[in-house]
Amino acid sequence: MIEKSVERRPAQALTEAPRGRFGAALAAAAGVALLALSACSSSPKDDPNSQASLDKLYADARDDLSSGSYDRAIKTLERIEGRAAGTLMAQQAQLDLAWANYRAGERAAALTVLDRFIKLNPSSPALDYALYMKGLVNFNEDLGLFGRMANQDISERDQQASRDAMLAFKQLVEQFPESKYSAEASVRIDYITNTLAKYEVHVARYYYNRGAYLAAANRAQQSLSEFRYAPSAEEALYLMVQSYDKLGLPNLRDDALRVLKLNFPNSTLAAKGYSEKAWWKLW
Repeated sequence: MIEKSVERRPAQALTEAPRGRFGAALAAAAGVALLALSACSSSPKDDPNSQASLDKLYADARDDLSSGSYDRAIKTLERIEGRAAGTLMAQQAQLDLAWANYRAGERAAALTVLDRFIKLNPSSPALDYALYMKGLVNFNEDLGLFGRMANQDISERDQQASRDAMLAFKQLVEQFPESKYSAEASVRIDYITNTLAKYEVHVARYYYNRGAYLAAANRAQQSLSEFRYAPSAEEALYLMVQSYDKLGLPNLRDDALRVLKLNFPNSTLAAKGYSEKAWWKLW
């Protein structure tokens, strides 16, 4: 199980950014710009595109982020991104904007910002963080009140977001194996893999319970093909055994049973089958 505490890490990472390689470059660029402005007496002090104005806007945005005023921070960061286009400050504003949208519950907006950042800044020193954030935004194990009351498993919901999260985490691990975010991404990849496998088995069980035995066998086979080493492989094999038996295919049934007993010699499913509680019980 992924611990909830890691959900706070992006905020910490953004807070630390000014002291890292990305933040250092941003600070250096800001310093050079300030020197240039001070040497140019013709620059108006109220220029909204001046570095001083941008620095003031960014400070205000960070204050709003720290206080949880995400809607106000989003508006300010959008202004910074437009005015400072093509600069390191614009890149930092994009990352903060993605985080603010994520915290405000605007998942689609956060993903749009991150996709734009990844596309426009393929060589950015913060690309690993952008990929991590994209995975994190898609990764969501909060079932909500109704899901908890009905004892719904996360594997029973649509898994497209989980697949998108896994792709982002995999790109992070493969492209930046030394990144400080890669270790956590690897843990999340394992978790998502098991969840996706459970989802396929859940669908196979759904088909089986409704008498669609061929669809059940095919979905269970798909789970085994894609997630061979997931813990749910035992149930996938069991569903194949039962489905092939219902279909009157003894050869396929016996093959699946042989594989089930070989890989899970102490399988309770093979010995006793399902032991499910009534549908109306909430716990």
